[in-house]
Amino acid sequence: MPPKKNPLNLNPLQLRTLTLLQALARLPGHARPAGEDGALLVGNMPPVQGDHFHLGEAVVMTRDATGLYNPAVWVVLERKGLIKSFFPDAAALTPSGLAYDTGLSDTILHRADHAAH
Repeated sequence: MPPKKNPLNLNPLQLRTLTLLQALARLPGHARPAGEDGALLVGNMPPVQGDHFHLGEAVVMTRDATGLYNPAVWVVLERKGLIKSFFPDAAALTPSGLAYDTGLSDTILHRADHAAH
């Protein structure tokens, strides 16, 4: 039997927030090791620019990032063992949080296919 999609039953806001934290963990200048267990401390949250912000080469709509600024979302992600919260400044993504398949990366991380001018 295939593994259950979203086995921790995260709601859409929690899934979007975890997706963004995972994306930040992959970007230089946003993450560093947070212990010997493989956790990564994610910080240096990107500034919002109107209705969007940039994560590396991706653009994220502000409406998909409201959980980054919602302490209740961070509490749930911590309770489920996906992060250790240092709200609002940083989150340490646990190995479970880094590996959790949210299924949303291609949906909320918009990447352009245009050539440089």
